[in-house]
Amino acid sequence: MLNEHLGLFRFVVRLAKHSGHVLVVTGILLVWMGPWTWKTSWIDMTLLVMISSLFFLARAFSPSIRKFNEPGHNRETLVQRLSRSIWTYIILLLIMLWFMVTKPMFW
Repeated sequence: MLNEHLGLFRFVVRLAKHSGHVLVVTGILLVWMGPWTWKTSWIDMTLLVMISSLFFLARAFSPSIRKFNEPGHNRETLVQRLSRSIWTYIILLLIMLWFMVTKPMFW
């Protein structure tokens, strides 16, 4: 049962990574063809949060998932760590979404 859940979790993490590629390409096209420039503050802030989330995504999920198969690790602690990582990643995604929807001007 645990292996099935971990397999599904790996798939979702992989899907999120590849969905990010679509988001980046779409964003580049919108800046290139739209009224915004790369110096727009909400675009810069979105890029900053996106780069931060990429580092977070790379460090938060895969190492914890790998530890499930290693002996000697407390699975309850790993589940709590993954749960906390999921919520942190969701908050990062919501911040990016807020920047893209409201388009606040910081400078």
